[in-house]
Amino acid sequence: MEIKVEMINREVIKPSCPTPHHLRCFDLSLLDQLLPENYISVVIFYSNNPCDLPHFKAVDISHRLKTSLSETLRRFYPLAGRVKNNVSIECNDVGVDYLEARVNCHLSDILEQRPEQKMLYHFLPKVTEPMDQPSLEPLVLVQASFFECGGLAIGVCVSHKVADAATTSMFTNSWASAALAASGEAVLPPEFSAASRIPPRHKLPSLAMSLANETTVSRRYVFDAPKIDALKTKAASANVLQPTRVEAVSSLIWKCAITVSRSKRKFLLPSRLTQAVNIRERLTPPFPKNAFGNLVWFYRRETTDNEIQLHRLVTELRKGKEAFSEDYASKLSGDEAFSVVSPDIKHLSSLFASEGNTDHIFISSWCRYPLYQADFGLGKPTWVTMGNNIMFKNSIFMMDTRDGSGIEAWITLSEEDMALFEQDKDLLEFASSNSTVQD
Repeated sequence: MEIKVEMINREVIKPSCPTPHHLRCFDLSLLDQLLPENYISVVIFYSNNPCDLPHFKAVDISHRLKTSLSETLRRFYPLAGRVKNNVSIECNDVGVDYLEARVNCHLSDILEQRPEQKMLYHFLPKVTEPMDQPSLEPLVLVQASFFECGGLAIGVCVSHKVADAATTSMFTNSWASAALAASGEAVLPPEFSAASRIPPRHKLPSLAMSLANETTVSRRYVFDAPKIDALKTKAASANVLQPTRVEAVSSLIWKCAITVSRSKRKFLLPSRLTQAVNIRERLTPPFPKNAFGNLVWFYRRETTDNEIQLHRLVTELRKGKEAFSEDYASKLSGDEAFSVVSPDIKHLSSLFASEGNTDHIFISSWCRYPLYQADFGLGKPTWVTMGNNIMFKNSIFMMDTRDGSGIEAWITLSEEDMALFEQDKDLLEFASSNSTVQD
């Protein structure tokens, strides 16, 4: 069916009280500076009010969302400012964009479809300012879309220039906690120490990464808990006795991508995988879990094996994580940080620009981030998923399914590669290909 979303309101939400003068300049960290100027996006769907919750009209929900967002921005005050010269945020309380929309269908009509990114696009807020002027671009945009049945979709976009997936999850859950009028103990307040340990560079070479704009296809695959258990058993070895969910699924996807690449060539090329890593607890000393900003970096692995075996790819991923901790734990700080990450930057620039083919894939896991706990007073979400703002060729983004045991993976490839990839027998043995959310 055709989905029509009518915009009925757009306004700016500012912090509930002014940011103190001594907090008006917020330094970016070096990692903030290096990451691309796109938005991390998530869409959270809520069914109409369960019988054990009070009934709220759309106007009541809207008021609650806006009031709690304003209160949340008081604690996350950098998000209400604007980036200045890719060095700092001017915390001038200009606010974030808040949109409201009316949807011409029931939420069940969405959940009974096979999800596609073009459908999810309706539920994400659109930027009105030009994307090449950071001083004008809001760091956060949200959209509340009300369905005819009383269901609700909340789309959240947070600039990757100031936030990673962990920070986006923390902000969203803090907002939900405020809307629920829960105690402040439910979600820890943000901790702002990243720039003091990984300081920005005022003369940064032209190495910042940007995402290529090219035609791709994104497909959603769901790995349920029993299939993942079977996959973990198949992927285990003497080197890795108990693979994690993410290791097992990542290795299977990597194996399938290698198969696609080699089916198109008559010669063997190395296959490389780049994995995003939350570094908060991997550095020495560790950052707290509630540290704000981009505390994410990457490790890469390569295989040249003629015969691709799942357990060998799992071993490569495990070695990559361990080597990352050894190489970066004590070095990614102070003036030394730039020299530590410099060798990775050229590699990442090429990756994000989508140069090359499926010989190189990128994987990011949002698993264990508690987005399914984001209760705005309407109960727990029915479905949480990602928007395509962050997807690019040869990328895989994973997050938990609703039960917390499965994995939903959005895989983006060229049209040619996807036509081959989605027929892979190993993939289809363990994953459901773009099933409906209600399956």
